[in-house]
Formats: sequence, C-alpha cells, structure tokens
Amino acid sequence: MNFDRLAPWYHGMECLLAGGLMQQSRTLFLPNTKNCRNALLVGEGTGRFLVELLRSNSHLKITCVEKSEIMIRQIRQRLARERLDSSRLEFKQMDVLDWTSTTGKFDLVVTHFFLDCFRAGQLERLVPLLAGSTAPEAIWLLADFQVPGHGLRRIRAQMIIAALYLFFRFSTSLSANQLTPPDNFLRAAGFTLLGRRLKSLGLVHSDIWQKYRPEQIGFRQPEK
Repeated sequence: MNFDRLAPWYHGMECLLAGGLMQQSRTLFLPNTKNCRNALLVGEGTGRFLVELLRSNSHLKITCVEKSEIMIRQIRQRLARERLDSSRLEFKQMDVLDWTSTTGKFDLVVTHFFLDCFRAGQLERLVPLLAGSTAPEAIWLLADFQVPGHGLRRIRAQMIIAALYLFFRFSTSLSANQLTPPDNFLRAAGFTLLGRRLKSLGLVHSDIWQKYRPEQIGFRQPEK
C-alpha cells in the first residue's frame, strides 16, 4: 500500500466526492480529547484532522505514523499555512505494521478512514499493536465506512464501497478488497464502545472507544 501517487490529488478528490462528510466524521468526537496529553495518529493523510486537534488542545504532544513521504510533506505545508506550532508533533515515516512504541504511552489513538485499508488477518495484528501502546483509560477515535443492515441503504453502501476498493487497489496497491469491521478486534484489545454516530444514510460511522480494566467494563454504555 503506497499513497504517494495519490497524495497530490487526495484532498481535492475528498472535497469533490464527499464534500464535508469525512471531515465532519473525523471531528465529531474532538471535544472528548481536551484532557488528553499524548496522541498517536495513524494514517493521518493530508492533516485536516491534525489541524483541528492542535487548535483544540494546546498541551497535546502528537506522534504521527504515516508511510507516505508526500502526505507528510503536505501535512507540514498545511500546518505552516495555518501558522500552527509543529514542535509538539513527531513524524514516524514507516509502515505502521513495522512500528513499535513504549508500552502505555498514549492516552489518545486516532485512526480515521484507515483501518478499512487492511485485511482481517492484518487487523488482528494491527489493533493489538496499537492498543499495546495505550495508557489506562485511553480513548480511541475512528471514522470509517460501513454497510448498513438491510434495504436500499445497504445496496447503496455496498456499491459505493465496492467502487472505492476497486479504485484504491488500482491507485495504491491496497491489499484489502473488502471491508472488515474492527469492532471485535477493539473489544478483544480491551476497548469498549462509548458512542457511535452515523452519517450519509449509515454509510459512514464515527466512533469513540475507551480502554477499561476488566472490572470497569459495563460502567458506560454506547449511545444508540
């Protein structure tokens, strides 16, 4: 998987095809990050969420794992345009599956429109890898595509998602060819779903998960 070839066009494509849908989904649970101090952003892309995260939390230190050199360059340019201090930001240019971190370091993990790039077997390895770097009661934010349960909404979503996978497999050599929901992997890694919001007739969901010790699970319930 390599987004370098697509990177110069990614922002424009997102705006043209999705309008503000994806950015709204990324930032929906942003207010819940105000008390976080160490964040891990994975597959941040062109940095639109990162800009809002830096603006909303002046004490947050951020590690950004991103494989694409061109995406990183675009993030730096975006931060410069927005006159945001990048001294709190550290880039790790590498494949996230090769990444290692200090255990218990991060109290915030963000994987917006990223986990859908991986096959089930890869997610089985990736989610525990990221979870192992998190502190007790860490928050995990994610936004992604999904297929609703039935009816015309389901058919619509299946068509859109199939087209997306076809395009990204051609343009980025994406290994996944179908959507694998990460929910079971997150639960197995000790995270509990606190809230989920749906947009675009159920095509896109925004989630907030939190890490709990076993005796704490059940204290909070996901919003319906």
